[in-house]
Amino acid sequence: MLYRKMPRSGDRLSILGFGCMRLSLKNGEIDEERAIRQIRSAIDGGVNYIDTAAPYHNGQSEIVVGKALSEGYRDRVKLATKLSWWMVEEDEGLSGFLEHQMEKLRTDHLDYYLLHAMTGEGWEQVKKIGALEFLEEARKDGSIGNAGFSFHGTPGLFREILDSFDWDFCQIQYNYLDENFQAGTEGLKYAYARGLGVIVMEPLRGGSLARTVPPSVEALWNKAEIKRTPAEWGLRWVWDHPEVTVVLSGMNEETHLEENLRIANEGYPKSLSQMELELINQAAEEYRRLTKVHCTGCRYCMPCPAGVDIPMCFEFYNRYHLLGQEDPKRQYYYWLGGVIGEKAHASLCVNCGRCLELCPQNLEIPQLLKGVVKDLEGPEFEKK
Repeated sequence: MLYRKMPRSGDRLSILGFGCMRLSLKNGEIDEERAIRQIRSAIDGGVNYIDTAAPYHNGQSEIVVGKALSEGYRDRVKLATKLSWWMVEEDEGLSGFLEHQMEKLRTDHLDYYLLHAMTGEGWEQVKKIGALEFLEEARKDGSIGNAGFSFHGTPGLFREILDSFDWDFCQIQYNYLDENFQAGTEGLKYAYARGLGVIVMEPLRGGSLARTVPPSVEALWNKAEIKRTPAEWGLRWVWDHPEVTVVLSGMNEETHLEENLRIANEGYPKSLSQMELELINQAAEEYRRLTKVHCTGCRYCMPCPAGVDIPMCFEFYNRYHLLGQEDPKRQYYYWLGGVIGEKAHASLCVNCGRCLELCPQNLEIPQLLKGVVKDLEGPEFEKK
């Protein structure tokens, strides 16, 4: 495992962090035994940064992480969670919210604490409820070690937030498709120049850059002298940036964990050749050309009041266009059309607009679902 230093605290952090938004599932719930085993295996493999948040897995992620970090594992890691401002109840306040999180996580302090999912609305709200002053006090009394924020807004807003408080670090979405999205490369460099550590989320776009590889992209990877997996290309591209401190990965399969631990032994900054970087640029252009919906599968939009499984609809929609096959269309019908389980297909959408308020990617979800209906749904849906 390679490590990089957090600029302000001097913490030596593993370049690979364990993101706990997509833990292993069993019958729709967290598979606790497996998730705990995976988190501990990552720590045994050198990972020392664990990231979670109050709303992940309907509030269960923090509880499972707390269990995983018992039996001595807590002392081996830096633990991060988030102040999810929209969940704070008036009677408990910010202090009560933080105390409840620490109870669930079985700890008396948090090493890294973030204002969660900053957008324009979120930024105005956290200022209104006194969250910045609260962070400062919590940092002074030792409840938290480092104050930061996770970001899903515009480049201008990113600079505004960064310039408004004495931050220790920030967390941004960054991958080879998102160089100019949200904070982007400009924000990454600005944060680094200000002396902040930068945590990267969605390095593989919710796994899509590793899971669904179009033939045209696979042909590009085959041109490389050094053969790498799609996941390795994505992770190595992010780690190639010296401004990045930690890259978060939601490793809910043992094979993912093993592969990412291996890759993290080689993720040195500025280690990719110019030819390799050009291949990645070409791959990015192919993905942009073929991808219909730039959804990361974060599931912030769920549950849908009408029953649509929005991320899965977009997953099948993208696979249909990326792979150029009928199989994704057939699988969509079986999995979301009610053949196996409950109906969850796109045409159930009633255009209520709830998802528009929740999507950190600012996707026009109801409109995009119409494209899913057009391309993936047919007479068989009308008969059901």
